[in-house]
Amino acid sequence: MKILVNDGIEPIGKQLLEAAGFEVDMNKIDQSDLINKLPEYDAICVRSATKVRKELIDACPNLKAIGRGGVGLDNIDVEYAKSKGIAVINTPAASSRSVGELAMAHMLGLSRFLHLANRQMPETGNTQFNELKKAYSKGAELEGKTLGIIGLGRIGMETARCGLGMGMNIVAYDPFVSEVTLHVGPRALEFQTTIQTESLDKLLATADYISLHIPSVGKAILGKEEFEKMKTGVFVINCSRGGTIDEDALIHALNSGKVAAAGLDVFDNEPTPRMDILSHPRISLTPHIGASTEEAQNKIGEELAQKMIAALNN
Repeated sequence: MKILVNDGIEPIGKQLLEAAGFEVDMNKIDQSDLINKLPEYDAICVRSATKVRKELIDACPNLKAIGRGGVGLDNIDVEYAKSKGIAVINTPAASSRSVGELAMAHMLGLSRFLHLANRQMPETGNTQFNELKKAYSKGAELEGKTLGIIGLGRIGMETARCGLGMGMNIVAYDPFVSEVTLHVGPRALEFQTTIQTESLDKLLATADYISLHIPSVGKAILGKEEFEKMKTGVFVINCSRGGTIDEDALIHALNSGKVAAAGLDVFDNEPTPRMDILSHPRISLTPHIGASTEEAQNKIGEELAQKMIAALNN
C-alpha cells in the first residue's frame, strides 16, 4: 500500500512505515493537485498545511486512512471521512509537554520583561543601560501566583504540571471535566495532586495568569465581557488556536492596563497576523511553534506511524 506524507514526517516515522512494508512518498503535492493525485494512494499523512475536505475525500474511493501529525483536526472533515469508513488518526499526546513548556516560557519572559529587553537593548543598551535596568526592575516571580487554565485536556494538564512545579496554585475550567489527578515532578520526587475544575467566572476573578488550551470552537472564549471580569494586571497566554481570543478586546484590555501583558503563539489570520498585535509592546510573540521541538516532532512521527500501521493493517 502507498502512503502520501504531504507535510513531512520525522525520519523515525518514515522508517517505521517502511519497515512495516508500506511505500512512503514524501514528495509534497500542491493542494490544487491533490484531487487528481491522491486517488493513487491508500492513505495520506498531513500536518496543518494540507486540507482534506469532503470534495477530496469523494475523489479518493481507495482512501483508507488520514493521519494528522499533531492535535488539531480542523483541516480534516473528520465525521464525513469516518462515515466513508476512513480511519482518521492524530497524535494528541506527543506534543503536550512542548506546548506546556512554551506557555510557561511566555509567562516567565513576560514576568521579567524579557520580550522588551531583547527589543530595546540592541538599540539603546550601550547608552541607556542603567535606565533599562531601572525600567525592568519590578519583575514578578511565578511562585505563589495563581495560574488559570482554560481547557484541562492533555496539554492543559501538562501546563498544570509545569505550573505546579514552579510553585503556582492552579484553578482550571473545562465544561467536560470535573477533576483530574496529576503526577508531578521527577520520579524520585514525584507527588500526586487532584485538581477540581471551577466555573469560568471564578477562574477569571482569581487568576494572576490565564493560559488557554482549547480547540477551535468557532468563537472567542475570551472577549470584552471576560476581560472585564479578570483581575487588573493579569497575564494572558494563548498557545492553543487563533480565534479563541477576541483580538480587538485583547488590544483594548492591554491599552487600558486591565491585562498587564499577553503571550501569543497563535493568531487570527495566520500566517499574516495583524500588525498592531505584532508591534504591541505588551505582547510576547512566537510564530505558532508550540509543538516545534525535536523531542515533540520525534514523538509525533513515531506515534503517527504506529497508529497508521495499525489502521491499515486492521
